[in-house]
Amino acid sequence: MHSAVTLNYLSAEDGEKIAYKMSEGTKDYKGPTLIWCGGLKSDMEGGKATHLHDWAIEEGRSFIRFDYFGHGVSSGAFRDGTISRWAADVVQVIDELAEGDVILIGSSMGGWASLLAALSRTARVKALLLIAPAPDFTQKLTYAQWSPEQRDTLERDGIVYVPSDYDAPYEYSRALMEDGKANQILDAPIKFDGPVRILQGAADPVVPWEYSRQILDVITSDDVDYILVKNGDHSLSSPRDLDRLVRTAKELCRALTPL
Repeated sequence: MHSAVTLNYLSAEDGEKIAYKMSEGTKDYKGPTLIWCGGLKSDMEGGKATHLHDWAIEEGRSFIRFDYFGHGVSSGAFRDGTISRWAADVVQVIDELAEGDVILIGSSMGGWASLLAALSRTARVKALLLIAPAPDFTQKLTYAQWSPEQRDTLERDGIVYVPSDYDAPYEYSRALMEDGKANQILDAPIKFDGPVRILQGAADPVVPWEYSRQILDVITSDDVDYILVKNGDHSLSSPRDLDRLVRTAKELCRALTPL
């Protein structure tokens, strides 16, 4: 079903193009707009994004998925991207495409971008659904695990290449690492008071559950559920995982638009 959704582009202030696909809610739909914020190097055609979009279309809900700068079919080179740039992409999607209240659904790096966007648009973002969220990962997960040689390479060459599950390696630029360091949010209260749902695999080798659980200690909301999935991996894309994702999204929609 999702292949029928039209590809469109937003123009950023610097002339870059942000690719997106969206479907508006049915005429009498009064609920929130759901926005999918993918992970590092992923794109809007991933299994979770398209599964959620299909569900949203079936239920007549407003839904947007997009590719960050340097990702998917958006313009720009991945190596020129930063956390603040990708968070700004989320904010632009909220400002220019979404109507009414917004639920951000952020996966891995998208969890960080979603949190930053929520802090920037407090009047619009009413709820968060985070999947293996990785705020501060550049400093606290990536750089912390690098060898002295990798750290020296960043200092000398301004970029470090790390193998990825995608066609091309991760390119960690000096700009990305410095920007990530400047935008860390786990060391102080995260002032967000709407409902938050976190889905996390207990067997995630990329973002350990002990890491993402730190969000509970700093986010100010009292309405936070942390759902730990036994044997769950980083992607949480199995049929059972996708069912859980839809159930959680539906629950958040109901919480924002009570009957």
